[in-house]
Amino acid sequence: MAPGWVARRGCVRVVRGRARPLGDAAHRYCPGPLGSAYVDRVTTLRGTFAPGSPDFAYLPFEVPAGTAELKVTYTYDKPPVPPGTPGNALDIGLFDPRGTEVGGRGFRGWSGGARSEFFVRADAATPGYLPGPLTPGTWHIALGPYTVAPQGLAYEVSVTLTEGAAGATPEPVYPPGRARGRGRDWYRGDCHLHSWHSDGRRTPAEIAALARAAGLDFVNSSDHNTNASHPHWADAAGDDLLVLLGEEVTTRNGHVLALGTDPGTFVDWRYRARDGRWAHFARAIRRAGGLVVPAHPHGDCVGCSWRFGFAEADAVEVWNGMWTPDDELALAGWDARLVAAARGERAWLPALGNSDAHRDPDVVGLPQTVVLADGLTREAIQEGLRAGRSYVAESRHVSLDFSVTAEGGERAGIGERLAVAPDTPVTVRLQVSGAPRCAVRFLTDQGLVFTGQPLPVSGTGAVEWRTSPARAAYVRAEVRHETALGPVPGAMAAFTNPVFLGPVSGGWPGAAR
Repeated sequence: MAPGWVARRGCVRVVRGRARPLGDAAHRYCPGPLGSAYVDRVTTLRGTFAPGSPDFAYLPFEVPAGTAELKVTYTYDKPPVPPGTPGNALDIGLFDPRGTEVGGRGFRGWSGGARSEFFVRADAATPGYLPGPLTPGTWHIALGPYTVAPQGLAYEVSVTLTEGAAGATPEPVYPPGRARGRGRDWYRGDCHLHSWHSDGRRTPAEIAALARAAGLDFVNSSDHNTNASHPHWADAAGDDLLVLLGEEVTTRNGHVLALGTDPGTFVDWRYRARDGRWAHFARAIRRAGGLVVPAHPHGDCVGCSWRFGFAEADAVEVWNGMWTPDDELALAGWDARLVAAARGERAWLPALGNSDAHRDPDVVGLPQTVVLADGLTREAIQEGLRAGRSYVAESRHVSLDFSVTAEGGERAGIGERLAVAPDTPVTVRLQVSGAPRCAVRFLTDQGLVFTGQPLPVSGTGAVEWRTSPARAAYVRAEVRHETALGPVPGAMAAFTNPVFLGPVSGGWPGAAR
């Protein structure tokens, strides 16, 4: 038995050598199978959060040498509250002796409120947590009181340490950075997906199967506040499916996708907008080869609405899951930024659409971003997304071909600029397939300028409209389902990023990063 371990017979719990109810530091000894034995050290930590408590609390506990497994269980009270009053919700995670500093190296996992227990060993860990050495020293349970009822939130955390020999930590194997592809072509992807490594209910393999069925060419791993899933995507990838690795950085002031970072990259989330830390972590995402994409910026869940501004963003998620009023708000906010970009006040941000699928009945690939890229590689897909050469569609069945052609034959497509004189006549053309009885709309910096008749039952058709750069600094297209609400537009079937018109002005800031 290793130093620091205490054994008592009969599966009793003992504290300081005497049998008693489990307290702040206890040990449990039980006979194992075939006459073997194991020793547990159990530590119980209790407390109460009051309304207005800090975002995070850290509970220290000691791990002695010779520990083979660390297991944590926790409970907290959930008193009834009046309608409209937040109840109790408590998140949990783990940090090792390297520390709990924001941006430090001590992170060992986070499950938020998705699990009531987890374990960590050298050779394995609960999804959401990182296997690896159980280094002796002071570890910390991280608690995040997400919401606290007026009565307060009382919690109990139990840490069980099991003595034994450590297994070998597996060498991580990550998915490749390229798939077979079709050369320069339009590729379909879903960059916001959750597996059972955070609060999803699907394995990476199950998500990959659904992605293939949805006609996707690429996906991005985006579990909440953990990189634990990264090695588990290798078997799900293939020549027909590119898997990008990332994280949904889930702060109390909004969520952001770290899209296509280097394998194993972890991005801390423990800050608010007022802390002034966001720019540092946004730059860290880009240093790790990723894109910075604020997610569902007008989401109505607690902490979902984006509060950090868009100065550090590379793109923005405008459409998230089923089309809902918060997507309409995100679309309006994005369009307002396009108007400011057309005036030369700021860089424009391309729009993305993703499913944010967690579990059944969430549909992987509803919606999906369709990007023009030079190949099916991490770098090519990111370059196409960053440049805005993309549109968003509700399914694999919807395809768009959108362009603007000048009188002299010059042509520009989605995310590009048609740099002709202001008085040059231009023709805007949208070819649609897979959108039966949907209506086409063209929008510019002047607002909605054209609404066509519904497409036929076949869902295939072409619409043209003429303008000039003097009358439209950009033009973008929407394809909407029919609606019975009069002037209220129907649910989205697809929309494009803009085509910009006219010569580049002296103040034009160009495309996003």
